Amino acid sequence: MHHYTNNNSIMAEIKSEETSEKKSLNFIEQIVENDLKEGKNDGKVQTRFPPEPNGYLHIGHAKSILLNYGLAQKYNGKFNLRFDDTNPTKEKSEFVESIKADVKWLGADWEDRLFFASNYFDQMYEAAVKLIKKGKAYVSDLSAEQIREYRGSLTEPGKEDPGSVRSVEENLTLFEDMKAGKYEDGTKVLRARIDMASPNINMRDPVIYRVAHMSHQNTGDKWCIYPMYDFAHPIEDAIEGVTHSICTLEFEDHRPLYDWVVRELEYPHPPKQIEFAKLYLTNVVTGKRYIKKLVEQGIVDGWDDPRLVSIAALRRRGFTPESIKKFVELCGISKAQSSADYAMLEYCIREDLKTKAPRMMAILDPVKLVIDNYPEGQTEMLPVVNNPENEALGSREVPFGKELYIERDDFMEEPPKKYFRMFPGNEVRLMNAYFVKCTGCVKDENGKVVEVHGIYDPESRGGNSPDGRKVKGTIHWVSAAESVKAQVRLYENIIDEEKGVYNEDGSLNLNPNSLTTLTECRLEPAFAKAQAYDRFQFVRQGFFCVDCKDTKPGEPVFNRIVSLKSSYVLPK
Repeated sequence: MHHYTNNNSIMAEIKSEETSEKKSLNFIEQIVENDLKEGKNDGKVQTRFPPEPNGYLHIGHAKSILLNYGLAQKYNGKFNLRFDDTNPTKEKSEFVESIKADVKWLGADWEDRLFFASNYFDQMYEAAVKLIKKGKAYVSDLSAEQIREYRGSLTEPGKEDPGSVRSVEENLTLFEDMKAGKYEDGTKVLRARIDMASPNINMRDPVIYRVAHMSHQNTGDKWCIYPMYDFAHPIEDAIEGVTHSICTLEFEDHRPLYDWVVRELEYPHPPKQIEFAKLYLTNVVTGKRYIKKLVEQGIVDGWDDPRLVSIAALRRRGFTPESIKKFVELCGISKAQSSADYAMLEYCIREDLKTKAPRMMAILDPVKLVIDNYPEGQTEMLPVVNNPENEALGSREVPFGKELYIERDDFMEEPPKKYFRMFPGNEVRLMNAYFVKCTGCVKDENGKVVEVHGIYDPESRGGNSPDGRKVKGTIHWVSAAESVKAQVRLYENIIDEEKGVYNEDGSLNLNPNSLTTLTECRLEPAFAKAQAYDRFQFVRQGFFCVDCKDTKPGEPVFNRIVSLKSSYVLPK
């Protein structure tokens, strides 16, 4: 169930946050400021974002990017982008390019510091040799299964690996042979010699190198041994001079191993690992294997389908970097696991676009309105303000004529109570134009309304009558002759929220109505100039963005970013 409070409380909370003199520091900032006070790392701050190029980034990664970049900005430090490509099995250059585009779009600037962990393979090999020489690493002949067996459990200590008694010389020779390709995959590993009785299972002589005869997307066939993540990561950080290595909570119990590696390798300024809670969104799919399935089955049209929450999908849907920053800020940085409602993300984009996006008229389900007393063949240009909340956006002229399109549900032949839009005998305001009184309609043989008729009051130009009479309903319209035809896509959550994300068998609970495509939409002529990613408010409908993938010259496609109405408010 969603817990909603009212929208005013969220606004008050945000306002008070913005006006408070000095925002309190989150726990990571406290650590950084402490280190700076103590003069650690020569007073430098260096952070990084280290994605593995094995899929597209999602909203959770945005938190990590903005956090790392934000810290570097705040403390006049530097921010690196590093591809953690030490595992050759799942990585692709397509993902490298998509990640670069995402990080750039979010505004995080790595300047000239784009690194690949695989470029450090030589230094990692040397680091492993150093450990062997110190008696802190040995070659093991145990299989993966046997290593698991020997490792013990949470209640029982592990057993010593028979290989741990090997001499330094023997280990050096064997490790060199592993590198030279003399052993099959899985037959030898290099283990760190730490403590088989440690209460932390990660410290029971973890594997730090494995044999894998595989081509690597960056280094080709140069290597047939690859370092494990827990060994590689601290070395990468140390080589790059990272001072604060910020990662998510699941690495908390790997921290002793991280600290062991940087200590044993005797780095003068050892980096410090700090963990924070991931960002979880309710009712969304972020798991790579699930998205891969959706892509392969053609349920979505790629990793950037606007129903997904990959950064590429959010960008295509029409979200702005500013709205995502706002969202990450509202979620906060802490150690406590929590989950945010998708509605909060929608709230952030509405707030951002409210004053930025021009408000224009678009008819999604058109029916013709004929104004019988309007002069035949006449077109007049009516001035319209682009955004009443932002004068800087200026105004435009919109053509008006005898035949217009209005929304089908803005006319009812037999209206219910409190329906103030068009019905026979009722007068409405056409937005920024004239008062029009409905006189009736024309239907086809199936009883479907094909034309609405009305008469206008020439005195009411601009939308007010000189005699001061009031009308209750205001509707939007576009000129039939000058309108632009467009396709509009209405998106809903890809997950059926009533039922939760997963079925009992682990499959996804898909919402069959997650995409509605409207093909006969009519938009005012100013839309003809719209380019990919341009964002608009369609008055009375919601915020929309020009689709970057399917829009063709003269055939625009619009994605609904978000509707106008929000049910969201920050939880108390």
